[in-house]
Amino acid sequence: MTATGEDHVTARGGPWWWARRRSAVFDVSLAVVSALECALEGVPFARDAGIPVAAGVVFGWLAGAVLLVRRRWPIAVVLVSIAITPAQMGLVMSMVGLYTLAAAELPRRIIASLAGMSLVGTLIVTFVKTQQDMARGDLELGDWFVPFAAITMSLGFTAPPVLLGLYVGARRRLMESLRERADSLERELQLLAERAEERAEWARNEERTRIAREMHDVVAHRVSLMVVHAAALQAVARKDPEKAVRNAALVGDMGRQALTELREMLGVLRSGGEERRERAASVPLAAVGVAAAAAASRVVDDEGPCLAEIEELVGQSAAAGMVVALSVEGDVRSYAPEVEQTAYRVVQEALTNVHKHAAGAKTYVRVAHRVSEIAMQVENEPPEEAAASARLPSGGNGLVGMRERVSALGGVFVSGPTDAGGFRVSAVIPAS
Repeated sequence: MTATGEDHVTARGGPWWWARRRSAVFDVSLAVVSALECALEGVPFARDAGIPVAAGVVFGWLAGAVLLVRRRWPIAVVLVSIAITPAQMGLVMSMVGLYTLAAAELPRRIIASLAGMSLVGTLIVTFVKTQQDMARGDLELGDWFVPFAAITMSLGFTAPPVLLGLYVGARRRLMESLRERADSLERELQLLAERAEERAEWARNEERTRIAREMHDVVAHRVSLMVVHAAALQAVARKDPEKAVRNAALVGDMGRQALTELREMLGVLRSGGEERRERAASVPLAAVGVAAAAAASRVVDDEGPCLAEIEELVGQSAAAGMVVALSVEGDVRSYAPEVEQTAYRVVQEALTNVHKHAAGAKTYVRVAHRVSEIAMQVENEPPEEAAASARLPSGGNGLVGMRERVSALGGVFVSGPTDAGGFRVSAVIPAS
C-alpha cells in the first residue's frame, strides 16, 4: 500500500518550519554558501563605496544568510536579493529565491511581479557593468554587445529558476492532489467494506428470522395436529377401536406431511447455500452489499401453500376434533404466490393456536376477497372448562411471525381477545 497524506503529516520531525531535518540541513548549507558568496563580493563593494572592508563583509554575510528563511518567507528573500543587486552580490540567493518563489503556492501575479523586478534589476546592473568594462578597455567589442550581454545574462539568471520552480510546484501540487484522491478512495473503500459487512450481517439475521418463521409455520401446525390426534387416540383406544385406527392413520399422515415439508425446505436451503458458495469467489466487494440485501428479500421458488388449500386445512382441524366453520366471501381469484402463502400461513397458525390454547372451542374462519385486498379472520369462542387440553408447548413466536409476514407485504395484522372471552386474529393483505 502506498503512503497516504496522513503518513506524511505524522512524518514531520524537523525544527521550526521544516518538515524534515534533511530539509533544514539543506537550507542551512545553502544559506552558508550564499553568505560566503555575499561576504566575498562585499570586499569590492566596500572599496567602491568607500566604506571599511569589514563592514562590506558583514553586510554581505548578513544579506546572504537571509536565504535561510526561503521556505517560510520566499517573498522577503527575493526582495533582499533585488535590493542587493546594485551591489553586484547575491547571485546564489537570487536564483534560489526565485526558484522557491515560483514553486510556492502564491498568486501568479506576485510571482510574475517579483520575477520581473529581478529581471529588470539584473538587466540594468549588467548593462551598466558591461558598459563600464568596455569604457575602461577591458572589452573590445562593438556597441551591440552591451545590450546583448545585458539581456542574455538577465534572462539566464532569472528565467531558468522561475521555470524550474513553476514546474516543481505544479508537480508537487499534482502529487498532493493524487495523494488526497488516494486517501479519499481508500476511505471510501473502507466505508463500502464496512457497509457491505453491515448489510451482510443484516441479511444473515433476516435470513435466520425467515427460516425460523418458515420452520415454525411448517412444523407447529402438523405437530400440533399429531399431538391432538394422539391424545384422542389415547382416550378412545379401548372404547372405540375403529376411531382409534382412524386417528392413528391421521397421525401417520400428519407425520409424513411434516417430514416431506421439512425435507423440501432443507433441500432448498442446502442448494441455495451451494449456489452462494459458488458465486462467492467471483463476486466483487462492491456487490456484497447488494447481494446481501437481495438475499434478505428472496423467496423460495418452489410452490408453497395457496388459498385453494385452506378448505383442506380446515378439514384437518375438523378431523382432529375441532368444531370449525369456514366461510368465503367475494369472487374467488388467484393472487401473487407470496400473498397466497401468507394468507394460508396466517389461517394455519391461528388454527394451531386454537389447538394449543382453546381446545374444544368453536372456531370460525372467514376469508373475504375484495377489490384490492384479501382479508382473513380466525375467531374462536371461549373453550369449555371440561374440554381436555392437549397441553401443547408454546414458544410465543406464532403471532410475531404472522405479524412479520403480513407487514412485509404492506398489510395490517391485528390480534387479541374478544369481549366474549375468545380470541380473534385478523389480517388484511393488499392484492398486489
